[in-house]
Amino acid sequence: MSNEASLPRPLVKKPRLIKHGGIDRGLREGRGFSIPELKAAGLTVKEARDLRIRVDKYRKTAYPWNIKALVDFLTKIKWYERKGVKPPEVKTS
Repeated sequence: MSNEASLPRPLVKKPRLIKHGGIDRGLREGRGFSIPELKAAGLTVKEARDLRIRVDKYRKTAYPWNIKALVDFLTKIKWYERKGVKPPEVKTS
């Protein structure tokens, strides 16, 4: 792996606190990328672990900002070119 691209970090939503009215939960760093996020970026769990990308097998959500981070990382290390596939388009909304 090249030194120019650092490993992506997954961001997840903070839990909603009812006692504070649930306003502005914000984001925090997660344990790893969910399996639906990996699939949307065109990776399998084994390929992600081979690339040293952390995987959280318990999360089920697929956040667009995490998919974009994965696609950007894989583009920087030219993973799509080696596989001979086009990078997927990420929907921002």
